[in-house]
Amino acid sequence: MTTEKQLLRGPFRADQVGSLLRPEKIKQARADYSKGKITKDDLRKIENEAIKTIVEKQKAIGLTAVTDGEFRREYWHLDFIQSLSGIKVYEEETPGFFQGQMAKLKKYVVNDGLHFPQDHPFLEDYKFLHSMAGDDHVAKITIPGPNMIFHSGVIANEFYLNDPIYDSLDAVGDAIANVYQDAIQAFYDAGCRYLQLDDTSWGALFSDEHRKNIEKHGFAGAEIVKRFADITIQSLKNKPEDMTVTIHICRGNFKSSWLYEGDYEPIAKDLFERVNVDGFFLEFDSDRAGSFEPLRFIKNQKVVLGLVTTKTAPLEDPTIIKQRIKEASKYVDIDQLCLSPQCGFASTEEGNLMTEEDQWAKLKLVVNTANDVWS
Repeated sequence: MTTEKQLLRGPFRADQVGSLLRPEKIKQARADYSKGKITKDDLRKIENEAIKTIVEKQKAIGLTAVTDGEFRREYWHLDFIQSLSGIKVYEEETPGFFQGQMAKLKKYVVNDGLHFPQDHPFLEDYKFLHSMAGDDHVAKITIPGPNMIFHSGVIANEFYLNDPIYDSLDAVGDAIANVYQDAIQAFYDAGCRYLQLDDTSWGALFSDEHRKNIEKHGFAGAEIVKRFADITIQSLKNKPEDMTVTIHICRGNFKSSWLYEGDYEPIAKDLFERVNVDGFFLEFDSDRAGSFEPLRFIKNQKVVLGLVTTKTAPLEDPTIIKQRIKEASKYVDIDQLCLSPQCGFASTEEGNLMTEEDQWAKLKLVVNTANDVWS
């Protein structure tokens, strides 16, 4: 009989979102590089060694999909987006952002024609990870989803709205989708068979406060939900059949704080019924996420339940996790369900407020609980 491990097709029963806490040697190396004390090659050698270590650690605790922990990044999204053609990065004061945890934020705006460069640095980063995975594991790469550009770089960006580069929202949406079609093919050609689109911009559509910020610019919420879905569908238009692409949606993650609140209901029908990804990584670790009821719109996709929080250190009770999986199975067949943490452990290089020991205990809890449920 063919087993899941032989197929190596994610999402897996026990999976992860992607980012991991940066070890001190990475933090120190990045600080030294910023001060000119070491070269870019020196930094990369230190990153490579740290990534080798955490890949082996992921294998040892029983994960099938391994990541590089996003160790080469400052932010989970910015590093990818700023390397696209047609993006300008700037910094703004953000008092009160993420419950006051983030005082400044690097932002970006579409300021020219958008293109995916064939020498995008993430391709080499992926190839290194791929070389570490081996035959019994899958190298998983995470990149920000297309609506991160459409939302933050276009419809919620005063600079773009005052000086639009494209003639219409349709035109800029098409350009973003073309970028992602090229990116997906480039990662596939580099050997990637498991790609995750992290797209927290969907969170702005189930948060009343942030939805109002979009609507104040003259955009109807329902229209933007549809556009988000359309852009994602178009981005996946040429996805190779033997490549898994998933979407991760959460409510923001910075030093154990969050940005959005609200359940999935306002976006569920367009997202779950229409967007043809292979799986959804969905946050369900707190009351901010609401109930499992919006999952009734899921078709044949996998749903990876984020029931283990990365925001606080105490371990969840596996009995309660199993009860919640059973509850979710009222809306989605249990054979379509998987388990993961609700987010990464370090969406930015600062990381969440826990130790590396706490992090590995959380991931091991995911593996052990999934083994119990789907043994």
